[in-house]
Amino acid sequence: MSGLDRIREAAQKDKGLRFTSLMHHITVDLLRESYKDLKRDAAPGLDDVTWRQYGEQLEERLPGLHARVQSGRYRAMPSKRVWLTKSDGRQRPVGIAVLEDKIVQQAAVMVLSQIYEETFIGFSYGFRPNRSPHHALDAVWVGITQRKVNWVLDADIRGFFDAIDHEWLMKFLEHRIADPGLLLLIRKWLKAGVSEAGQWSMTKVGTPQGAVISPVLSNLFLHYVFDKWMERKYPRNPWARYADDGVTHCRTRTEAEGLLEQLHVRFRECGLELHPDKTRIVYCKDDDRRGDYPEIKFDFLGYTFRPRRSKNRYGKFFINFTPGTSNKAAKAMRYKIRNWRIHLKPDKSIEDLARMFNPVIRGWINYYGRFYKSALYPVLRHMNSALIHWVRRKYKKLSCHRRRAEHWLGRIARREPQLFAHWQMGILPSVG
Repeated sequence: MSGLDRIREAAQKDKGLRFTSLMHHITVDLLRESYKDLKRDAAPGLDDVTWRQYGEQLEERLPGLHARVQSGRYRAMPSKRVWLTKSDGRQRPVGIAVLEDKIVQQAAVMVLSQIYEETFIGFSYGFRPNRSPHHALDAVWVGITQRKVNWVLDADIRGFFDAIDHEWLMKFLEHRIADPGLLLLIRKWLKAGVSEAGQWSMTKVGTPQGAVISPVLSNLFLHYVFDKWMERKYPRNPWARYADDGVTHCRTRTEAEGLLEQLHVRFRECGLELHPDKTRIVYCKDDDRRGDYPEIKFDFLGYTFRPRRSKNRYGKFFINFTPGTSNKAAKAMRYKIRNWRIHLKPDKSIEDLARMFNPVIRGWINYYGRFYKSALYPVLRHMNSALIHWVRRKYKKLSCHRRRAEHWLGRIARREPQLFAHWQMGILPSVG
């Protein structure tokens, strides 16, 4: 049995055990494994060292890194702050750590996960092994359809990753971690700060989005702020949480309003704030719940839960409160298709285009096709429109005839439906 397995076994046997000796599990072998687990094409941090460059002298570098970690001479470097544009046009800050910080953080994550996977509650789904957004969506959908709850509290925390209080986080860590070396290591990462345009700034709150250690620390924080609190205060209200997005089922509107009021208080105590515009109480309207209320839909993990026309196994239509691809997600996918600028690739064959874009299309189908698949069809038809535009640019005889170009592409689609992932679903261009 490996050292990590022994940690997990001890955590499983005693849910209240505080671990006093964990740093010795961060060995050269674990650092090597951590390096191999990192994303190979990730952007470099302030050191400008890529995964491949570091790997060229991996065996020479790891013993020195291990010695610095174990002796306390290891120093965390600031994260490089970059800004990513979100689908709604807003920008989100991301912190990129230097490669050695990523390696040591990944090793710490592997140690901490052995403890907290035995600690975290089952309704928590984000950033955990063998759990996906689909599991969280399943839990919400089952709660609405089978438990027949009438109301949902859709809670969104404002700027969660940037608002995590360091002192509260360290107190929560100390519930299970009593190894001063590991606690000091985590505090170094929290206090390392960020660098933007050559200017360093201290971070008094928050964990950098994009840091390897952030997911487990954010889950740990909400485990004590929300999960355990719900288990203690509202044991009869099922809920599901993925990272900082949470949905709680309530039987009555009064119950939902009372829970929301108490959540405001709880989060303020721990330095967090519910987003006033994105947090809402929603009525789950369908054929069995026919009340008239203003809020009858909510978004969760790229899906919109709302009343939709469905068909039962007997072929009868009815109104069901069910998830389907959200407008925001569909808009982001269409934006990505436009950015591919397929019509400017007339030098490519249609087989080339299929090889280039099928992995992304297949990923969309696998994720957004899980529930109410027809909500994804407009996006896939938009992909067909982009291909028709490409046909018109590639073949001069079709340049002024959109319908003829569509029929030309439709004949290929019927002859080779396996060529594009969405054609395999039957989303084909017309042949007239």
